[in-house]
Amino acid sequence: MAYFRLLIVVCIVAGASAGHAATGAPSYDRTDALEISQGAIGRTLADYTLRDIDGQPFDLASLRGKPLVISMIYTSCHHICPTITRNLGDTIGVAHEALGKDAFRVVTVGFDWRVDTPDRMREFESRLGMNDVPSWHFLATDAHIVEELSDDLGFLFYSSAKGFDHLAQATIIDAEGAIYRQVYGVDVETTAIVEPLKELVFNTPRSAGFIEHWVSTFKLFCTVYDPNNDRYRFDYSIFTAIFVGILCLGMVAVFIIREWRHAR
Repeated sequence: MAYFRLLIVVCIVAGASAGHAATGAPSYDRTDALEISQGAIGRTLADYTLRDIDGQPFDLASLRGKPLVISMIYTSCHHICPTITRNLGDTIGVAHEALGKDAFRVVTVGFDWRVDTPDRMREFESRLGMNDVPSWHFLATDAHIVEELSDDLGFLFYSSAKGFDHLAQATIIDAEGAIYRQVYGVDVETTAIVEPLKELVFNTPRSAGFIEHWVSTFKLFCTVYDPNNDRYRFDYSIFTAIFVGILCLGMVAVFIIREWRHAR
């Protein structure tokens, strides 16, 4: 638990629109926020219907079958939320290189439902240069869905005099819609996002078939992070080491059997 306390941040950001000033909302307690966020792990998201940047209905359930990363922001934020999204975009780029551009999905939801309309979400996406990132959806919704979705995700936000106090949180969800990992911070480490996604993408269940399962297991262990260039690469040396190790054990076994037979 102490590890997560180091990663959690409270974002007090300016730029809220009229009507979003503090209204006696409860004080923001980091420990409580962390417990609520971590308590959401294992919870399965409901089948929410939001709106895409064209104003058309968008069912989150349509993304089932592949891992999903969800972040919640508000477009009136002029610094923290754009920074969170840009940094997440950099990490998603690394994840696409390592895992494939169609291996997972990303969703950004505007929680300031009065302001974060489909048009505002489109402008936010375009301004940050995310409109050409594969499988990334920027979505708007209403007050009811914002409340229920944020509760499901363990995401807390409160109105404040400067805008909103909220968690800098990205939630990683498995292919069945269950929350798998919470990641905190404005500028998170690449591995904090990519490692959980790698586990979900390559941990193919045995029902997928014997060969596919072992190929995925092989990829899981051989796709490794290179801190020198902040990228992932496929490391054949791991496979080579395993092969050499098995070969050596086999040679030792043959030697022992031959000596045993000679002794007899």
